[in-house]
Amino acid sequence: MLRKIRLTLAVLFFAAVTLLFLDFTGTLHTWLGWTAKIQFLPALLALNVGVVAFLVLLTLVFGRVYCSVICPLGVMQDIVAWMGKKQKKNRYSYSPAKSWLRYGVLAVFVVAMTAGISLVVALLAPYSSYGRIASNLFAPIYAWGNNLLAYFAEHADSYAFYETEVWLKSLPTFIISLLSFIIIGILAWRNGRTYCNTICPVGTVLGVLARFSWLKPAIDADKCVNCKLCARNCKAACIDIAKHRIDYSRCVACMDCIGMCHKGAISYKHPAKKNAQPKVSEAKISAEQINEARRSFLTATALVATTAALMAQEKKVDGGLAVIEDKKIPDRKTPIVPPGALSARDFARHCTACQLCVSACPNEVLRPSTDLARLMQPEMSYERGYCRPECTKCGEVCPAGAIRPITIADKSATQIGHAVWIRQNCVPLTDGVECGNCARHCPTGAIQMIPSDAGNPDSPKIPAINVERCIGCGACENLCPARPFSAIYVEGNEVHRVV
Repeated sequence: MLRKIRLTLAVLFFAAVTLLFLDFTGTLHTWLGWTAKIQFLPALLALNVGVVAFLVLLTLVFGRVYCSVICPLGVMQDIVAWMGKKQKKNRYSYSPAKSWLRYGVLAVFVVAMTAGISLVVALLAPYSSYGRIASNLFAPIYAWGNNLLAYFAEHADSYAFYETEVWLKSLPTFIISLLSFIIIGILAWRNGRTYCNTICPVGTVLGVLARFSWLKPAIDADKCVNCKLCARNCKAACIDIAKHRIDYSRCVACMDCIGMCHKGAISYKHPAKKNAQPKVSEAKISAEQINEARRSFLTATALVATTAALMAQEKKVDGGLAVIEDKKIPDRKTPIVPPGALSARDFARHCTACQLCVSACPNEVLRPSTDLARLMQPEMSYERGYCRPECTKCGEVCPAGAIRPITIADKSATQIGHAVWIRQNCVPLTDGVECGNCARHCPTGAIQMIPSDAGNPDSPKIPAINVERCIGCGACENLCPARPFSAIYVEGNEVHRVV
């Protein structure tokens, strides 16, 4: 019964978090957004004391149920391990804890967080790793499935589905996501929860707390017949049946061992003194165990994924059927971060690169950065759309506090950047035709069209920018007809300010 309850809750949480990254309508975040905000590391970075205290208390009472129920990366590993189990049953065995590796990775993670090395934090954070996998690998498949349904619905005179564009937001992030999925998937297929109990910093922290949990799976030595079914089905490899001992720092409270024991020798309870896990000095790791660990990790890290992103896109044409050249990203000296981020520095220190805001952005403005210092962290660019003043979606969904919730009024008064005009690209001067697109669509009226020759009122009109009124929304850059580079682009502000 306990295992069925755990499985049911795990499936519900996993489906809810996954749908947050798949949903392109923006409707599910209202109902399911809380599942992202109760993830351990984002809650810790957002200083959400209530959620962190709840998860700590949950672990101290029930053990590492967070890892087996709430964490989407943990549930994904369980799914892969279950598929591997179909091929070969009773395939696990007890292995001593690799404490030097676990605490070494945790130390690196803490140092990286303290020093602001966002790439290391993003790579090791479990929720962020799953977010990138879902948004870069699962979301395109989901969107293609939707587009297929939209195609058939359209031919049936139904508009129950509508087509959405599928595009590659960042090739480096896609490759990292694919490698993460392959490596974690192979580890889970072969050895169950190896990643959780050797690399994951959240698993290590919760493992320390789980040693003192009130409820634990406990082995009754009098009932045990040493059949080893529990150990052979323990994906955490934490049951030492020879000594009738369970390593609670690695046990993820999946309840599989309880379901496999036909003698009722394992039960989930507060262990009595005699069943309590004794404090044992860490055993010396044998050469055979070291070789086994080396083989496992060398096999995983030696995997090389070669991927080619082929995207069939319809040509965009003007009224005369001439192909419209795509815009290119300007070389910004300062990256643009969303309203609510306060500053580029504050954003970088809090963001775990989970990509939830990228998935939720309805205007396709946010995409993962390709800059090494900010790799995979979202930044704004206006080739596909602009940041509409009435949209506050990214602040609503961010679970880590990197983008704080902001009202529409506050957003309209927050300057995240300022427009810069490039004279040699401007259509009225290069082609001799009237334009004024930037001025017409500026929501704050920060751009006015003035004669290019002050002495000749009939000369081609060019934009004049009032930097004090510009909020950096990017409408001018996005709607500028100049190709491949816009004649006007937005330069980011290091620190956001109110205009």
